[in-house]
Amino acid sequence: MTRAAVLGAGAWGTTFAAVLADAGTDVTLWGRDDAAVAQVRDERRNDRALAGLHLPEGIHATTDAEEALADADIVAVALPSQHVRGVISPWASLLPSGAVVTSLMKGIELGTHQRMTQVLAEAWSLPDERITVVSGPNLAREIAERQPTATVVAGADSAAAELVAASTASSYFRPYTNSDVIGVELSGAYKNVIAVSVGIADGMGFGHNTTATVITRGLAEITRLGLALGASPETFSGLAGMGDLIATCASPLSRNHTLGSAIGKGATLDEAIATTGGTAEGVKTSLSIQELAREKGVDVPICDAVVAMIHEGAPKEAVLQALVSRPRKAEGQ
Repeated sequence: MTRAAVLGAGAWGTTFAAVLADAGTDVTLWGRDDAAVAQVRDERRNDRALAGLHLPEGIHATTDAEEALADADIVAVALPSQHVRGVISPWASLLPSGAVVTSLMKGIELGTHQRMTQVLAEAWSLPDERITVVSGPNLAREIAERQPTATVVAGADSAAAELVAASTASSYFRPYTNSDVIGVELSGAYKNVIAVSVGIADGMGFGHNTTATVITRGLAEITRLGLALGASPETFSGLAGMGDLIATCASPLSRNHTLGSAIGKGATLDEAIATTGGTAEGVKTSLSIQELAREKGVDVPICDAVVAMIHEGAPKEAVLQALVSRPRKAEGQ
């Protein structure tokens, strides 16, 4: 039987552990919170992350990283993107030889502008062939409720991606494999920034036309940067691109949309963060993506607007107006 370790007992880490268990994979969930880990182990619940939901049998839980990682064939990492390097670096010697590492994270590291698979590779001295990423329309609570969804497992090595896909496939979770790690990973990080902007527009009282405009122009923005980084154009119209973007921008379960909506209604950034009940990755990722885009010479007006609104104190009305008053041009340009 395939054995997996999931590092991070938040909503998505706990949900992914449940997905693995439902697929027949032996899984151990690592978390730092003693109470949460004890509840998963003893009651098959994690009310802090997924209130009211029961987890499947077969999930072991521990606060001991060495215990979690021992003999793992798959190591899935679901930690806040801006802190993951510091958390996992001391565990490099604990990683089993040959284990496939998969990122469940959706962010770009501040300062280095590295995607999460790059951070994992550097922190644990791993070749690309041992790293994969899972991304797509992955709203944790819906999946934890076993609502049908599909996702993408991307990896440079097809056998590594297939191992993760086979270890998660079930009656409600359908993984597709892909070799475009850059495109899949960038889409997962960038869509959080677009979701913040959609939330801001919603909070200000704008309707579906505005939402559709921001989503579609946001996809164009993600695609431009992705192509500049060497991604495949087909990725952006698929599950990891448009699929994840729609789910995150449209759902009230999205922390990034929730945060943006609070800002659109007049909340400060700190107040908006408090309303999300967790990490809204789009806040810091907006800065990383803006810096990366400038480094590559790519125009990213929506990301620029989000940075201006939430980090620089620009009036949201003025920034949204700037988006629609940009010079006219052909849509594909």
